[in-house]
Amino acid sequence: MMSRRNIFALLSAAALALPLAATSAATAQAGTPAYNVLVFSKTTGFRHDSIPDGVAAIQKLGREHHFNVDTTEDATVFNDTGLAKYQSVVFLSTTGDPLDQQAEKDAFQRYIEQGGGYVGIHAAADSGYTWSWYGGLVGAYFNDHPSPQPATVDVVGRGTAATRGLPNRWKRTDEWYNYRSNPRENVRVLATLDERTYDPVGYNGGSMGADHPIAWCHPYDGGRAFYTGMGHTKESYTDPLFLSHILGGIEMTAGAAKFNCDPEHTG
Repeated sequence: MMSRRNIFALLSAAALALPLAATSAATAQAGTPAYNVLVFSKTTGFRHDSIPDGVAAIQKLGREHHFNVDTTEDATVFNDTGLAKYQSVVFLSTTGDPLDQQAEKDAFQRYIEQGGGYVGIHAAADSGYTWSWYGGLVGAYFNDHPSPQPATVDVVGRGTAATRGLPNRWKRTDEWYNYRSNPRENVRVLATLDERTYDPVGYNGGSMGADHPIAWCHPYDGGRAFYTGMGHTKESYTDPLFLSHILGGIEMTAGAAKFNCDPEHTG
């Protein structure tokens, strides 16, 4: 028969083990990424020299904010099995026709239809010109741009993760895109360009005028989409405000933050 002293010792050991076990479980949970993101940066047209900086910046955001980041320029990853593990896919300054096989396009479309997330950065709008479904996903196709220069961004879509902490009037230097159409009717505009603060005339001779969206989000074909026209320069990827903007877009499309992006929102 176990003595009273031995019973007390066992109970004491068990009591000490419980908080240790709880701490170990919490530590193990903290070490598990909250979600997975794929960064896709294949180009078949102009290639931005800021792509490596963008890849490194998103990887750093993943380490700091507890999500896993995979990177690729291999379009064959775009199949049902390859995409199933990701909560969001980032098109980082892709150009031309980065998904050049119909099977790849079909797999990505199924991924979005099943609730997947999409983040388009800068030249993601300079992609997929013959794929109208993609044009709807990104929101608008690229038309032209003037030379990189300082301009003022009006942050109008408040209350989203992609705009938290941004100033109302955000002065920064970038390559400012003009688009072939204004996406406002189909998206929630998060930021616009004040064309009075820079020379907006692109190499095709036009600009967008008083209503010039530069960042937006919207539900699309069952999934979640976010796009920002900023991100041309290497310096963008060390700018805390721009990185906060990108992080918010990733969180929103991955389902880790509120996706309040219905087009009927004003601004």
